[in-house]
Amino acid sequence: MKMPFFASFIIFLIWLSYEISKSRRRGEKAQDIYWKREAAANSTRRKSLDSLNYIAVPFDTLPMDVMAEDERVKEYHRTLHYLAESPIVNFTGLSNTDLKLKYGAPNIDLLMRYDQSYTTLVRTLQQWAEQLHHAGYIAEAKQILEFSMSTDTDVSASYRLLAEIYSAEGEKDKIPELIERAQHLKSASRNIIVRILQESYR
Repeated sequence: MKMPFFASFIIFLIWLSYEISKSRRRGEKAQDIYWKREAAANSTRRKSLDSLNYIAVPFDTLPMDVMAEDERVKEYHRTLHYLAESPIVNFTGLSNTDLKLKYGAPNIDLLMRYDQSYTTLVRTLQQWAEQLHHAGYIAEAKQILEFSMSTDTDVSASYRLLAEIYSAEGEKDKIPELIERAQHLKSASRNIIVRILQESYR
């Protein structure tokens, strides 16, 4: 009775050793590919940034006069005006290596600042929309969130709140459009956002 068990155990050890070796080879191959791409990226010359999808903050169409004396709203306004003074670009889904390969290694610090400005922008828009929504300014909150959607934000709370507003206002038929937009996001949060919206639509 012991021999079949021992033979099975030996087979298991051989299989386990093979899987560990295969995983190690995959890891080494992936690391080799990464370092080759990184070396190529670091030698990529500076390229024009004229074709970037720059984001402008549309102050003339945002509800800047609503709760304008509220201290938190004032802070959101100040942040938006500060961000608007420099370029804002959404690079979600692109690594630094990707950016260097596409736009040149000398541009990487600049591009990272553009992307950080975008991250700050969509977080600020979310906080501002929440503040107005909580105070009962539903249409204004929707206005802010819809602008955020137009920039391909991946802030899940923005999708959740906008879907909630659509449902409350009898505009649930707009949620499938949000789902479609979310499905095309390059963000790691894409599947979570899609699930949130699908639950809202049900």
